[in-house]
Amino acid sequence: METGVLDFFLPEYLNANLPPEKRGIRRDQVRLMTLNRKTGEMKHDRFFNLPHFLQPGDLIILNNSRTIPASLQGEWLRRGFQLSPRVEIRLARRVFDDTWEALIIADSVRVGDSLHFSGKLTAKVIAETETPPLKTVKFNKSGSELLNLIYVLGAPIRYEYIEQPWDLNYYQNVFATHPGSVEMPSAGRAFSWELLFEMKKEGIQIDFIQLHTGLSYLLEDHVDPKENHEEYHISEQTMEKILKAHSSGKRVIAVGTTVVRALESAARNGELSGATKLYINQQASLKIVDGIITGLHEPKASHLDMLTAFVSENHLLHAYHQAIHEGYLWHEFGDMNLII
Repeated sequence: METGVLDFFLPEYLNANLPPEKRGIRRDQVRLMTLNRKTGEMKHDRFFNLPHFLQPGDLIILNNSRTIPASLQGEWLRRGFQLSPRVEIRLARRVFDDTWEALIIADSVRVGDSLHFSGKLTAKVIAETETPPLKTVKFNKSGSELLNLIYVLGAPIRYEYIEQPWDLNYYQNVFATHPGSVEMPSAGRAFSWELLFEMKKEGIQIDFIQLHTGLSYLLEDHVDPKENHEEYHISEQTMEKILKAHSSGKRVIAVGTTVVRALESAARNGELSGATKLYINQQASLKIVDGIITGLHEPKASHLDMLTAFVSENHLLHAYHQAIHEGYLWHEFGDMNLII
């Protein structure tokens, strides 16, 4: 479901279909558009100059979830008879150690159908979900054994604007440590170790939370954020650092909409760990986050609704039209936006 209201025309040639490294630049050399929350003033730069727009004591919060190869190819069976020799299954959200919600890209999949991925890995469709067309599938393996087989058999989820497959390493953030995201928390992709060290030298604080991202599309539709449960974890030490930064007049800047969801969920429910389906738009009063580093989001995406909690619709739409005019690139391999 498309919940976003901001609409504009995005030319296809602005879809970044190559990783920056394959365009001949480092990941931290992508472009950076900065947007002033109050005035709407824009500046254009490169991402490696990010520290120039921050202040000593500012606290940057990154999502350390690591991308898993969540697209699997399997044989589709019903009562032992083959219905298709090869269908794509996109993992969406882990339910238990052996159970996931998944998008099976095949018509009329039923509860009771089986999926065979290899001689070692099979799964059974055990239930419908509250978010059609997702199904609940139970694997014959669990825990680390299941994860290891997913790494052997799977590939990164790839949408139509990415014209060829890329190795999983291109879908990882350099600082990511905890496997679980089915799509890359892409706002962190432009950070290099060199940039992180430079920020530390400049007195800019850096800390991490964890939120495993789910699918952003169900076939032709965006996932409705009100129905998108995502697990998050924030350590007590990180929350203490956030509160200390605020009490000393420093800014807390989230890297990505996933971090905003996690931090604002914790602020509202008082829980440092749990599952969030928080939906943020211009009516929401942000309680923790003062700024955001994010990619450029496509027309009508719900992420644009979240950005209107930081800056007015008019300023945001004007900035996006300017980004299109300037030739900024969209999606996970594209350019970056700082709203502060």
